[in-house]
Amino acid sequence: MSNQISKRLLGKTGIELSELSFGVSSLGNLYRAVSDEEAVDVLDAVWNAGIRYMDVAPHYGFGLAETRLGRYLAGKKNEDYVVSTKVGRILEPVDACDVPDFGFVDPLQNRPVFDYSYDGIMRSYEQSLSRMPDAPVRILYIHDIGEDTHSKEENARHVRDLLEGGFKALDELKSTTEVSAVGLGVNEVEICLQLAKEYDLDALLLAGRYTLLDRSAENELLDVCKQRNIGLVIGGVFNSGILATGAVPGAYYNYEPATPEICDKVNALDAACKEHDVKLATASLRFALNSDLVASVLVGTGRVSSLKRSIDAMQETIPDALWPICDEIARA
Repeated sequence: MSNQISKRLLGKTGIELSELSFGVSSLGNLYRAVSDEEAVDVLDAVWNAGIRYMDVAPHYGFGLAETRLGRYLAGKKNEDYVVSTKVGRILEPVDACDVPDFGFVDPLQNRPVFDYSYDGIMRSYEQSLSRMPDAPVRILYIHDIGEDTHSKEENARHVRDLLEGGFKALDELKSTTEVSAVGLGVNEVEICLQLAKEYDLDALLLAGRYTLLDRSAENELLDVCKQRNIGLVIGGVFNSGILATGAVPGAYYNYEPATPEICDKVNALDAACKEHDVKLATASLRFALNSDLVASVLVGTGRVSSLKRSIDAMQETIPDALWPICDEIARA
């Protein structure tokens, strides 16, 4: 596997991203422990497939994912790749008994603290560089801001911190560092619409809201991105797994057990895919790339075998006739 993945421009940034990109959260031991050797094997498979865009965050393994990615990319000097990481949380060292449980197995001995202020964003960026000293960060996303993540009151405070200093920090980083683009890394449409009115966003990493099943971004956000030339990276393409497995017993949608209504839609999508000899997971992975606004779709895994399935899916032929049928089902 080598250089199979095409590239697209990310909005107005001038940055080219591989159409398939790698989310490094699983290498922060999300839900299961991944050994250092397994992490290198996965990153080797990513690299050998021609995937040249990798997204990470301080939150993933409380610094573990960034540390592993930074260590790997230290051997790729002068290579053409793009790394994005996120700001909005700083990591504070704590005793082992005080490490919080956010689904990461054996994370680093830190505690994440939300901070969207000028100082918080600067500290977050500096901490990321300390874990990835040889991997230039080209894109910075403001991570997990929005009322679904925080309470209404708490989110209002975080937005105020951004407006009063956080955005200034991002401007300074764009002008004085290797950061070329800034945006949001979220799974909420409303906060994207709100902050796009307040700041000249370069890009959005949007998880779960523009998928084969969930079209929340279609109503307004895609138009805003087109008008302002905001590039899109789409994550969460399987909506917590149901678009990878189908509506099997115990399937999850948006981190919760799927409702009967969601299962009915997924079954209809699956049937349409089968009629066109396409796997549901393949259509789900490829759907967002039908839009010229989307530069890349993001997948994350700690297993080479599942990564290979996504890489192979990028090469499969999908009949054009499938997409209007899926649109009708999803929008019903």
